[in-house]
Amino acid sequence: MQTQAMPLTLIDAVLPKRRIVHNVMLVVVFSVLIALSAQIAIPLPFTPVPITMQTLTVLLTGLLLGSRLGMATLIAYLVEGGVGLPVFTQWGSGLAHLLGPTGGYLIGFVFAAGLVGFLAERGWDRRIWTTLLAMILGNLVIYAFGVTWLSTFLGVGRAIAGGMLPFLIGDAVKIALAMVALPGGWALLRRGK
Repeated sequence: MQTQAMPLTLIDAVLPKRRIVHNVMLVVVFSVLIALSAQIAIPLPFTPVPITMQTLTVLLTGLLLGSRLGMATLIAYLVEGGVGLPVFTQWGSGLAHLLGPTGGYLIGFVFAAGLVGFLAERGWDRRIWTTLLAMILGNLVIYAFGVTWLSTFLGVGRAIAGGMLPFLIGDAVKIALAMVALPGGWALLRRGK
C-alpha cells in the first residue's frame, strides 16, 4: 500500500503539482504583497522605523511558501528595491534603504522567512501554539538584525527603545492573527477533503 506524503506547507497542500513557472509566479505575487504591506506605514516621530504590516506579510510568506521559496521571495523583494523599483516604505527604493537605518530589518526579513518556513515544513503552522512560537522566533530574528544595524546609527539603548519596544504590541496582534489564520487554513483544508 502506498501512503500519500504529507504536504510540507499550506501552499504545497493547495498547489501540490507546481512547476517552476508556478514558483516564479508565487515569488512575484508575494513580493508584491510585501511591497504593498510596506506602504501601510505609520511614521513615528522618535525613530526612523515606521509601523508597517511588513513583518506579518514577511512571516506569512515564509510560513506559506516554506524556507527556500520564502527566502527567494524576500531576496527578490530586496533586489527589486535595490535596483530602483519603488517597493520599500513610502514607495522608496535604492541602496540607501538597504544601507540606511532600517536596512537591518530588511535583511532580517530574509532569514526570518527562512526560519519560519523551515518550521512550517515541519508542521509548526498546523497548531496554534507552535504557530505562536514560530512567529515569535521569526520576530526575534527580524529584531536581532534590525536593532543591531540600527544601533550603529543610534546606539544600543536608543535602537532598542526606538526600533523594538514601540512595536511589541503591534507584533502581538499580528502574531494573534497568524495563530488563527494558519491552523484555521489547515483545518479548512482537512474539512474540504
